[in-house]
Amino acid sequence: MKKALTVVGALAFGWLAIELAFKPFLDKVRAAMDKSDPARDPDDAVEQSNEASSESDDAADDKDKDKVKDEPSEA
Repeated sequence: MKKALTVVGALAFGWLAIELAFKPFLDKVRAAMDKSDPARDPDDAVEQSNEASSESDDAADDKDKDKVKDEPSEA
């Protein structure tokens, strides 16, 4: 029982020490989380922009292929 109380006390002290050491950083993170919109998923925006860029890359590749087809061969 004494060991368990010592462990719990050490964990509580460690948690408080971390909270105090990183207080400015944690306050900023918590404020940012409070401002964030839980309905918006930032990963969706990244995936959409990746899809748009890959579509434009595909279109550019198609134009390059058309140029190669239009050029006369030297054979």
